[in-house]
Amino acid sequence: SLIDEVVLVSDEDAIQTAIMLARKEGLLCGISSGANVYACLKVAEKLKEGNIVTVLPDGGYRYLDILLKNLP
Repeated sequence: SLIDEVVLVSDEDAIQTAIMLARKEGLLCGISSGANVYACLKVAEKLKEGNIVTVLPDGGYRYLDILLKNLP
């Protein structure tokens, strides 16, 4: 099968992960990228060994207002 698993990610988790990526990794990514990384982190918690690959499909410039509004 081409799809191993579907991970549901809330908007809040995607936004907070995008903010974390900017703060900790210096990557200004969008909300879809935040969702991808959040899902990868959840899969990694269950993975005993191996690699996880994802893409960061969007930049954060389009979402600066949303990201800044959601800063803790």
